[in-house]
Amino acid sequence: MFYGFARGRVQIEIISLLTIAAIALGLYFFPLPGAQPKDGLALAFEGFGHHALVTICALMILGRGLVVTGALDPAAQALNRVWRWNSQLGLLVTLMLAMTMSMIINDTPVMVLLLPILTQLSIKGGMPASKTLIPINAAILIGGMSTSIGTSTNLLVVSIARDLGMAPIGVFHFTGIVATSALIALPFIWLVMPRLLPDNSARVAPNSRVFLASLRLLDTSVALGKSEDQIRSMLPEEALFHPRPGEVPSVGERIGIAGSHDVLEEASRRTGMALAPAWLLERLREHAGRVGEDLIVAELAIAPDSRLIGLTLPTAGLENIAVLGVDQARRLIGETREKSAAAPLAEGDVLLVLGTLDAINQFAEADGLLLLEGGREMRRSAKARLSLAIMVVSVGLASLGLVPIAISALAGAIVMFATGCVRFDRVGRALSAKVIVLVAASIALGKLVLVSGAAQWLGQQLAESLHGVPPAAVLAIIMLFVTLLTNFASNATAAAVGTPIAFNLAQTLGLPAEPLILAVLFGCNLCYATPIAYQTNMMILTEGGYSFRDYIRSGLPLVLLMTIILSFLLVTRYGL
Repeated sequence: MFYGFARGRVQIEIISLLTIAAIALGLYFFPLPGAQPKDGLALAFEGFGHHALVTICALMILGRGLVVTGALDPAAQALNRVWRWNSQLGLLVTLMLAMTMSMIINDTPVMVLLLPILTQLSIKGGMPASKTLIPINAAILIGGMSTSIGTSTNLLVVSIARDLGMAPIGVFHFTGIVATSALIALPFIWLVMPRLLPDNSARVAPNSRVFLASLRLLDTSVALGKSEDQIRSMLPEEALFHPRPGEVPSVGERIGIAGSHDVLEEASRRTGMALAPAWLLERLREHAGRVGEDLIVAELAIAPDSRLIGLTLPTAGLENIAVLGVDQARRLIGETREKSAAAPLAEGDVLLVLGTLDAINQFAEADGLLLLEGGREMRRSAKARLSLAIMVVSVGLASLGLVPIAISALAGAIVMFATGCVRFDRVGRALSAKVIVLVAASIALGKLVLVSGAAQWLGQQLAESLHGVPPAAVLAIIMLFVTLLTNFASNATAAAVGTPIAFNLAQTLGLPAEPLILAVLFGCNLCYATPIAYQTNMMILTEGGYSFRDYIRSGLPLVLLMTIILSFLLVTRYGL
């Protein structure tokens, strides 16, 4: 399975499904001692109903709710200002924010909160997402390592150790060790790791057309009473706009602008001006509410037989939709049309259209247009605070230990559906089939490693080989052993296997148990080298357009660096 991932010749989804099939068939024809053939089938497919997969899917839905309601826009705008001033400083601030948040909030919700912000920043001119997501993920994992409540794996290690007879470990008992290692590792994550990663912008970025549009001045616009020069200063830098100095537009006047869909939306938000007549937008919202559908924005190309060719938008007689902008298909020779949204339409022009899906389909069919990729829902900004409150409560309940993250995340997802923050028929856009089958295969493989005795055999071999080895080396070897398990099986498997081994080793070698247990805890969190090592690793796989080798190339040096630093700090603190 891992050889297939590392080679990158076959899609991850196919390898994952083949792994599940191999486990199912292997255990069916060669069952484990004392097991029935059908028990192997249950083990192989257990991942699809596992609480970890349910948690990931629920958190993806929660994250989707934050995106479609625009709840993250204020945070994105604040980070965007820092990134635009200096991208390196923006990355450093984001890394420190990620570390701090994950100390008290589970790693996965932190990534859910930051992922859409980072992808938006990359689209708007920040560093490519493929160069930022893995470093930010590493910062989140280091922050989560620093407290006993930072991750569910930490809690598992501490609980097993307490059951074995060790004194309880406090929430911030080992925070100082991790904070010191973070200060040393931060320069590598900040300055070196992005250089080890490819720029996948062309692979993951959406096609960004430049649409010609008109901003309409309303009596409620913040731009009211300002000159066009002043209005220009309010617009995004990417907006194409040619002011006429000294003139002060009045209510109802139009101002020409050009830019991508995101630029047009940002310009409208900043100025309070509308991209379509206010009465039309209000009528579309009322219609969408009556029929129970979302308003979506889609791109429609004008086909050669379209009746719109030669007409202008005001004379086209359009109904039930609003045209927000036009991307002109200008000829290289003989083009006489003005670069304006009011110019006659031509074959190949692309219209940026707002309406319900049914209305857009009817418009396309009736008027000879082709629906292109890229349709997306309009943000339901009225529910932004509600979606943010749902996320805060879900994360807060899990962070305080009142309920497991699987329950709180699932409850939050249900509330998102019930309140209309996320539409159930749009849930497919929140979930990734690649992540689902990868998680299911990883859970099945981790369970097989545990129940087949492979993990126990590895532990026995390790214990027999460590007699006479210096304590510092014992710590490093234990940490590397657990790191190997967590990167190629699962955190839970690494914790369940590594903690008893470390406790028994401490008694056998006459060493204090606490540093060895902490070595296991730290090793469980050094999961940077493979996409299947942790939930957040898998969440960024698609958004960054990463391959298996990207994780190995950037994560393996960090694993080695953190192992050396943490081993030294443990030896120093406990006087070994």
